[in-house]
Order: sequence, then C-alpha cells, then structure tokens
Amino acid sequence: MILTEHPRPSHTFVHISDTHLPGERSPLYGSGADADANLDLMLSRLVASGLRPDALLLTGDLTDRGDASAYQRLVELVSPAAEALGCEVVWVAGNHDDRAVMRSVLGLSGSGDEPVTEVRWFGGMRVIVLDSTVPGAHWGEVDDAQLAWLASELASPAPEGSLLLIHHPPLPTVLDLAVTVELRNQAALAEVLRGSDVRGILSGHVHHPSFGTFVGIPVAVASSSAYGQDLAQPVGATRGQDAAQGYNLVHVYDGTIVHSVVGLEVGADVGEPVTADESGRRIAGRGIDWRERG
Repeated sequence: MILTEHPRPSHTFVHISDTHLPGERSPLYGSGADADANLDLMLSRLVASGLRPDALLLTGDLTDRGDASAYQRLVELVSPAAEALGCEVVWVAGNHDDRAVMRSVLGLSGSGDEPVTEVRWFGGMRVIVLDSTVPGAHWGEVDDAQLAWLASELASPAPEGSLLLIHHPPLPTVLDLAVTVELRNQAALAEVLRGSDVRGILSGHVHHPSFGTFVGIPVAVASSSAYGQDLAQPVGATRGQDAAQGYNLVHVYDGTIVHSVVGLEVGADVGEPVTADESGRRIAGRGIDWRERG
C-alpha cells in the first residue's frame, strides 16, 4: 500500500471578501455587476459541492455604503448557506462598512463605533479578527489599543496556531492607485506579529487574489464576490471589471496551509469530468490510501 504524502486537512475554511451589497439591490456603480446575484451564486455552488467547512470567513466590505438594509440582505443570503454547510460565520469590518450598523444587524459584540474585534476557536485553531478600518477614510490602520489587545492575546499560543483576519492586506500593492488606500503603519503590526503563532493572514480590499509574506507569515488575499480588478491594464492604470470574481478555499494541515482560488465563472468541460466516487475508485485501484494525521 502507498500512503499519501499528506493526510486530510485538520480544518477547512471558505474565505470570501468584498461582497459590497448596496443599500437597495441594483448594479454597482452603473455597471452590470450584481453583487447580490454573484454572492447568491457563489454560496449556491458551495452548498451544492458538499463541502463541510469549519466557517465562512468574510473579510470586510460586506456592504457598499454601510446601509442596514444591505446587512439584512447579507444575513438573508449567508445564514441559510451556512446552515446548509453546517458551519459558522466570521464577519470582519472593511472600509465600506459602518461599524455601528454592522454590529447592530449582525449581532456582534461591543458597542457603537468601536473597532470590531473577536477571537473564535475551531478546535485548537484560533481565528483572530482585527479591525483595520478608519471611519471616514478608505485607507487602513490598526490603532494602538488593538495592537495591545492583539499582543496580549498572542502571548498565549494556540495548540494549532492562529489565523489573523484583517481587511487591508499588509502587503505591497501591485496597483499604483491602491497606495492611497493601503494599510498604514505596518511596522507597528509587524512588531506584534513577529515570532507569534500566527500561521496565516487573510485579507481582501484589493479585489484580486494576491499572495505574499509579512514578517515571514503567509498572507492570502481573496478576490471580491462583487467585482474584480483587471491586472492586464497598462502599468499604472486601474480598471474594475464585472469579471474575475471569486473566493479562496483554505485547507489547514499540520505543517502548512493551502489557499486555493475558486473563480465564480464556470467554463466548458476540458477532458473527462470525474465524479467523487470514481476518484475514490481510481485512487484505491492504484493501491493508495490516505495517510492518518499524526
């Protein structure tokens, strides 16, 4: 018998970002991009896949203008999907969100306009929510109070490590114009995270998949479910598009975390489609068995 190189993952998360639901359902910014329909399709495909994730992680810009009606529609879309998937939902604030309204409609802890922070546990894995939003601005920053809170939380390592969720990614931007809305004072965040048990940072904000490291910690940025960015534009230019929407699958293993980009668009078949049952038969037929977790 041949054992696989890795066992099944210990945890699976679905990383969704920048849903941007408008106050009243309508195409975004005069385009054909229907944020509600795109999110509905994304969630429907997830449910139909049979995936059983630990949680849906939504990393900010949940709404386009912070309207209560938009948060209510978001709940009406996400809650039934989460129930069907058998998973929890973790909400993160983005620069298009309103902390007080978000907190009221989504039933989050805390009060008023204070930063939306949280710690959630999935077995031995800790998920930490930071709030990088600056009310009235689109650039981001983590204030001193949050940094002190984060340092205190990270002082006790989690058995399976931690994931940090923050809307503004602590990475260089490949779109010139995005420097006007980037995460500022990243050095202060770096001081808190350096040497910690954080195994991954999950972000959104820029509307295209992006990957890098921050003080040695892998950073994974999900695209938007509402609209994407066209990175094939002339250098220095920026163009949003009703395309390239997607989300990330996050598979956690003992020694690594794998982030996989899933596009909203479905194309025609290439080659032979293989069912799950047939995949199992072919794997077994080659004498391969799944390695057990140590």
